[in-house]
Amino acid sequence: MTRPLQNRTRVLILLVAVLLLGTVGTGAVLYASDQSARKDQVQPGGPVVTPGPVSLQPGAARTLVFRNMAWGPHRDELATVPAGHPDGPRTSSGVQCLRFHTAGGTGICLQAEHGALQDTYRAVVLDDHLKELHSFPAAGIPTRSRVSPSGHLAAWTVFVSGDSYAGTDFSTRTSIVDVRDWNLRENLEAFDLIKDGKPYRAPDVNIWGVTFADDNAFYATAATGGQTYLVRGDLAARTLTTLHQNVECPSLSPDGTRIAYKKRVPGVSADAPWRLYVLDLATMTETATAEQRNIDDQAVWSDTSTLLYALPGDFGADLWTVPADGGGSVVRLLEAAVAPAYPG
Repeated sequence: MTRPLQNRTRVLILLVAVLLLGTVGTGAVLYASDQSARKDQVQPGGPVVTPGPVSLQPGAARTLVFRNMAWGPHRDELATVPAGHPDGPRTSSGVQCLRFHTAGGTGICLQAEHGALQDTYRAVVLDDHLKELHSFPAAGIPTRSRVSPSGHLAAWTVFVSGDSYAGTDFSTRTSIVDVRDWNLRENLEAFDLIKDGKPYRAPDVNIWGVTFADDNAFYATAATGGQTYLVRGDLAARTLTTLHQNVECPSLSPDGTRIAYKKRVPGVSADAPWRLYVLDLATMTETATAEQRNIDDQAVWSDTSTLLYALPGDFGADLWTVPADGGGSVVRLLEAAVAPAYPG
């Protein structure tokens, strides 16, 4: 083959490759655009969602508040249903949150602010009518949030680097604010860690997943040296004391006697390592729940005997329940929902 012919052949191949790449790229953009548009459209058979007022005040009729994941114009908004009729019509607030929790008439809402080049995040404290009281910049991707029973304290955790707890290459930041005076403890890693009864310092310490006992005591997860620990925190003393190993994302029971948590178990996939357990704080006895699927959530106690948590679903996530005593069976409570909380 002569050199001019070889050159023409190479040019032709290059043009064909460019056309193919352009076609594929255009198709990918159109597909992504179509998927995004579909999320704004109500899907047949999905839950009924209508706009309306949402209150965080405990009332005579108990309610469940959550991030609505159903496709349509109210996706990602905080919505509510009667606790006794979770499959009923949803009332949507218009307030969007990635993570959410409420107690004592206070809400904590972790939000994304979409920019031209990258997203930023903030933690927003809400009153009982979902009006913004105060906001704080969040250093990374929102992952956990909690409010103390009184409503006086709010906590949140974000990923500063990484976006999953499954591996070891991540860093978190956990903050607690007192909503009475806006005193912010920006990073719980600044607290003194007491491990096995002795002061402990290491550069790899991470703290996440706060759950409150009252307006001073709380529990959380501390990770260091490739291990995770349940720690009891003391706001006034600025201390974290280890209590039990292999505990992540603790959730304190309403009577303050037990911790629901996700535990890494041997013999399962490294990408799906957690099962849902309950720890008796008096005896440190562990009880495996009947939920045998991978749990990557901070469970909520719907009452003193039942746990509520999210699992992947057709529209992002569904909410499931399981008894806390190790018996019974799992039940899907609500589809297309995540980040649940009971105002009272």
